[in-house]
Amino acid sequence: MLKINTYTLGPIQTNCYLIRDEKDNCLIIDPGEEGQRIIAEIEKLALTPVAILLTHGHFDHIGAVDTVRNHFEIPVYIHEVEAETLTDPAKNGSVRYPSLPPVQNGEADHLITTEGMMKVGPFTFEVRHTPGHSPGSVTFVFQEAQFAVVGDTLFRGSVGRTDLPGGDTNTLLASIHDKLLTLDDEMVIYPGHGPSTTPQLEMDSNPFLNGF
Repeated sequence: MLKINTYTLGPIQTNCYLIRDEKDNCLIIDPGEEGQRIIAEIEKLALTPVAILLTHGHFDHIGAVDTVRNHFEIPVYIHEVEAETLTDPAKNGSVRYPSLPPVQNGEADHLITTEGMMKVGPFTFEVRHTPGHSPGSVTFVFQEAQFAVVGDTLFRGSVGRTDLPGGDTNTLLASIHDKLLTLDDEMVIYPGHGPSTTPQLEMDSNPFLNGF
């Protein structure tokens, strides 16, 4: 059975996730900051990373990509719509915050082009395209383990912002309704910021989804 560890990183407190199997292989999702901390944690746990998966390309989710990728020599995956966010500080939003350094990484090794089942190393999971917060936002669904990593699409009691370039409120709400609330009611949803939740909890109590 898969296990998931959460690490809250950087000035914007972005969640990075390590997903590991019974043989101590791991996936790294959204290494947004503090690359050396991520590396130290992986080495402390004696894990073997196989890839970096990105839910989307905003700077607070990709800031440590090259630090981690280069240390472990592993590939990076991002949706094709957001390929340029890795290399362009204007497109990943880091230029909006002059008090923070611009975020610029190398290009992705693999672009996600379709929804559906995906296999990376020993891990098999489902990719759901969930635009709205950003055009290339994706959700990674680990059905057997009953959890999903959703980036900034849905939070406990809230939803992703849509005032950044490429954001759209109607698209976001449609993604949540069609792609996330259709997951099993008790599946654990791990967001890009804040605590985990479930589809049932959000349908019952999220004020942004009332009546949707």
